[in-house]
Amino acid sequence: MPKMKTHKGTAKRIKLTSSGKFTRRRAFGTHMLSKKSKSRKRAIGVSATVTGSIAKNVKRALGV
Repeated sequence: MPKMKTHKGTAKRIKLTSSGKFTRRRAFGTHMLSKKSKSRKRAIGVSATVTGSIAKNVKRALGV
C-alpha cells in the first residue's frame, strides 16, 4: 500500500495547533470592506477553529 498524499490545498489553508485542533481563516475579508460594519470586519480577522465532521475530513486530507 503506498503512502497517503497530503492534500496541499488544505495544508496551505489550515494549520494544526499544539493542542491538536485545526485553525482556519474566515471568508469575506478581502474586498468590498466599506459596506461591512467595523465589528463584522474585526470578527473576520479572528481565526476560527474547524469542528465536527469537517475536522474529520481535514484530518484525513492532511494525513494527521
